[in-house]
Order: sequence, then C-alpha cells, then structure tokens
Amino acid sequence: MLDMSNKKIGGNALNGLSLAFIGDAVYEIMVREHLLENGSLQVGKLHRMAVEYVRASYQAEVFDFLEPIVDEEERGILHRGRNASATHIPRGANAIEYRKATGVESLFGWLYLEGKSERIKELFDMILNREKEEVRI
Repeated sequence: MLDMSNKKIGGNALNGLSLAFIGDAVYEIMVREHLLENGSLQVGKLHRMAVEYVRASYQAEVFDFLEPIVDEEERGILHRGRNASATHIPRGANAIEYRKATGVESLFGWLYLEGKSERIKELFDMILNREKEEVRI
C-alpha cells in the first residue's frame, strides 16, 4: 500500500485537475497491486489488463457506482474533478466519460493527500466487488 506519511500538501488546497494528476497515479498503483496479487502473468498481459481498469469509459462507470455511496465531502470532490475544465480529451474517450474519470481520479488523489489510505482501500475493494457481482449476473 502507498506510504501516506509526511504529506506536505493537503487535498483541499488543490483544484480538481491537480487532484486528478496525483489520483491517476494512486488509482493505477491500486490496479497494478491488485493484478499482481492475483498471480504471476506475463508483463504484456498485465499491462492489457491494467488498461481495462484505467480507461476513461471504465472509470466513468466507477464514478456512477461511487457517486451515491460516498459521503457528502467525497461526493463534492468527485464533482470538483468532474467539473474541472480539461483542455484535451484523449482519443478513445468521449467528453462525459473523461470528465467522470477525472472525478474518480480526483477523489483518489484527495484521499491520498489527506492520508486516508484505509478509505482508498475500502473504495477500491468496493469497485472490485462490484466487478465480481456484475460477472455473476
């Protein structure tokens, strides 16, 4: 798990895009740790699997899943990230998906900067459990 000690920047001091900048890395680390916990695979296959979790369309679904279950403060961070003005939308994503993905990354960045490692793990586990529930249906 990520080391949250000695943080010099609080999450409330940053705008949504800055939170998403760090949150993108936090979320990616969580995905990579999860994939490695599930066995040893070829690096190319791990990369392809990771891309599925970090692409904007998937994170937009995560936004829709998290929005009704997070607390009011976290929902505010999700919305701050979603409402941030991005100047470039990557190929393969539409504007709505990209904005929602930015919201998810903002939330993970804010939680990281606020030192809330247990909450990061809790939310990420909920996301993964959502995956398992959808597969069963």
